[in-house]
Amino acid sequence: MRTPEHPGVHVRAPGKINLALRVGAREPSGYHPLATVFQAVSLSEDVVARPAEGLSLTVEGRGCDLVPVDGTNLALRAAELLRTVTGTTAGAALQVTKHVPVAGGMAGGSADAAAALLACDQLWGTGLDRRELVELGAELGADVPFALTGLTAVGAGHGDVLTSAMSRGTYHWVLALQDEGLSTPRVFAAFDDLLDDEPPAPEVDEGLLAALLAGDPHELARHLVNDLTDAAVDLMPALDDVLAASARAGALGTVLSGSGPTVAALALDAEHAASVAEVLRRAEVAAEVLVVTAPAPGARVLEPVRAPL
Repeated sequence: MRTPEHPGVHVRAPGKINLALRVGAREPSGYHPLATVFQAVSLSEDVVARPAEGLSLTVEGRGCDLVPVDGTNLALRAAELLRTVTGTTAGAALQVTKHVPVAGGMAGGSADAAAALLACDQLWGTGLDRRELVELGAELGADVPFALTGLTAVGAGHGDVLTSAMSRGTYHWVLALQDEGLSTPRVFAAFDDLLDDEPPAPEVDEGLLAALLAGDPHELARHLVNDLTDAAVDLMPALDDVLAASARAGALGTVLSGSGPTVAALALDAEHAASVAEVLRRAEVAAEVLVVTAPAPGARVLEPVRAPL
């Protein structure tokens, strides 16, 4: 009797915004020490892993034409790393559906990698626990571990050393997306060029963590900060218009996410977020304006994939 083919594993992993991103001086390695607070949002990536002889990848959704499907893709690299570490010879056909903007500073590629790790682990029965998957994720990139854990966390080191942050309530964010992305290395290079003096060792403002613990969006807005903002604006001057329009729209506060160019505007509640979003759309300062909530869970397995008819 033939055993039915495994229909596949569907995993969803969140994009993120940085509530705070403090950046230190460039190290001899070329990297910068970071102190950041990540918050996972309801805009997420979907990865389905199905049984196959080897490893392959298809991509659909937002910005899919900008995503490589060769060995440089983080999702494929994640699957290959899992095979190498566990010694399995199993394969997988990965299907990525993108919702997070490409090169938007929201770690969409890292979310793909996190989802691929979890999906392939489940598909192949390799039996790694979440801590082991997080350790593997850190080998792929600084944002991958957070896509696995989600919610709200403080990131140290290069952003990959995570500590959970207590956060009460639901936060409402309006995201202003751009047609073009920004290269993270270019933004960090521009940050270095703009420095007059060596920046202090980065650290997270305790006031921001207290605001999260209190569930106070007004207080949180006072502590939103990103040291890469001037560098991103230098490379993409139109971001100044987005920040100004967000203030005119009545946002509680705004912050550039990661290395940009996505700008996140904090609202008081769902009604306020809808109002801010409408003003931003009328201002025509963004290619697309979305409303999301946070914090969102990390990578998780969804309902079983339906078998092909």
